[in-house]
Amino acid sequence: MPDALPDRLAVTRDEFGTTPDGERVDRYQLTNRCGMRVAILTHGARIQSVEVPDKNGRLADVVLGFDRVDDYLEPGPSYFGATIGRYGNRIAGGSFDLAGRHHRLSTNEGGNTLHGGERGFDRQVWAATPLDEGDTVGVELTRFSPDGDMGFPGNLAVTLRYTLDNANNLRLHYSAVTDADTVINLTNHAFFNLAGAGSGSIRDQLAMIHANHVTAVDDALIPTGELTPVAGGALDFTQPKPFGRDMGDPSLADIGGYDHNWILASAGDPNRLAVRILDPASGRSLEMYSTEPGVQVYTSNGLDGSMTGKRGATYDQYAAFTLEAQHFPDGPNQPDFPGTTLAAGEKYTQTTVYRFSPG
Repeated sequence: MPDALPDRLAVTRDEFGTTPDGERVDRYQLTNRCGMRVAILTHGARIQSVEVPDKNGRLADVVLGFDRVDDYLEPGPSYFGATIGRYGNRIAGGSFDLAGRHHRLSTNEGGNTLHGGERGFDRQVWAATPLDEGDTVGVELTRFSPDGDMGFPGNLAVTLRYTLDNANNLRLHYSAVTDADTVINLTNHAFFNLAGAGSGSIRDQLAMIHANHVTAVDDALIPTGELTPVAGGALDFTQPKPFGRDMGDPSLADIGGYDHNWILASAGDPNRLAVRILDPASGRSLEMYSTEPGVQVYTSNGLDGSMTGKRGATYDQYAAFTLEAQHFPDGPNQPDFPGTTLAAGEKYTQTTVYRFSPG
């Protein structure tokens, strides 16, 4: 039988664990009247779980993750559900020029910088405050990144608000200010499986991405600066199709699936649908709306069943997909891409909404 529905929005806090350095990690639980439940951890400002009903009202957790803090500490798993910064995705050669100065960054992927470097925002414990605004509940997380953190210039103060409403909208609103010109590209790296985390492959789930181009990349997944049309090829999701339908296409052989930045036709308009994913079996769907010009969709090609997730689940290849709303990879080194510079005294904002439906 479906679980009894709560009678109101609520936010609660409990202790999730402690890092090896002795920092306490809290978990904030957000619930709504539809039965949706979201767990946010202060470690990595991450989404630990999202429980949503299916077409029959049965709840399932649709986000991959772990039951213990320790399991999030390795470099790969550290991205599960995490806030990514200062710069999501890749920066070529781990360096960029800004305002006449050359900046060298922490490199952690073949000489390039991935997701902010060796100790990005995903590996930090954030300060947190619960939010209850009547029609939404949530948690506000803050982090101070000092000048030179992973090589990035400027003291940067970051705020992230997760909020949940009774329409099953999980809203992520980021803001940041700096005292010196810097670059910034914040995103979230949740791994979703709408059939339920650990339930198997997402190959049969239907994806529609409102995008006519992707950013072309080289063998290291660094953009070449060219924009590739998707029409008629394996990267064409302008009409719904199963993730797995074209995974065997020769153009995807080197990657083993999808790991691309689609240039959204919504052009940063948060009121226009950017992506929709549907699991036909459960009826659950996920829509994404965002102020960002791009989205990195990754079909967990690198998972291999070697890690044990929540409740003992095994995460095999294609166990999940990501929807990382973002500016483009290597933006600081690509003058024709949308700008990622945050000037001293200006305010950075980014808003992404994940809207869940039971079908």
